[in-house]
Amino acid sequence: MPSGFLIRPITPEDNPAVAAIIRTVMPEFGADGPGFAIHDPEVDTMYQAYAQPRSSYFVVERDGRVIGGAGIAPLEGGEADVCELRKMYFLPEARGIGAGTAMMQRCLDAARGHGFARCYLETLTGMDEAQALYLRSGFKALCAPLGGTGHFSCDRFFLREL
Repeated sequence: MPSGFLIRPITPEDNPAVAAIIRTVMPEFGADGPGFAIHDPEVDTMYQAYAQPRSSYFVVERDGRVIGGAGIAPLEGGEADVCELRKMYFLPEARGIGAGTAMMQRCLDAARGHGFARCYLETLTGMDEAQALYLRSGFKALCAPLGGTGHFSCDRFFLREL
């Protein structure tokens, strides 16, 4: 277990912790207005939202406490072979310990396991450490969004072949 953390599938009991992480981290980066994932209906029921076909959500746990999470699901309005890396957020204590890299690998492995050929993600200016992780993980920047996520306030888009 690198740096004392564990990555595991989400459970129903994790819903409140994951919702709190999303509602804590997104405003830290100015992502709390209209058009951001903080307003998605699934925020309070992440376990149920990712219990759908071709979807997975994982949490980072340290000392028995959930400190981050990320998942993959089919890209809304996208091609059948494209998934989206979704709701990847980490509390400050989960940053800089290798959890982002480990979580990315876990999500990309799950995407391959679900039969996806490409992985898409959206983010925004200012999330520089996250964008560095995406580039290190093989994502390439796009000029425009794919699919129809409804996150019209995001301004950075990336795609990776699996």
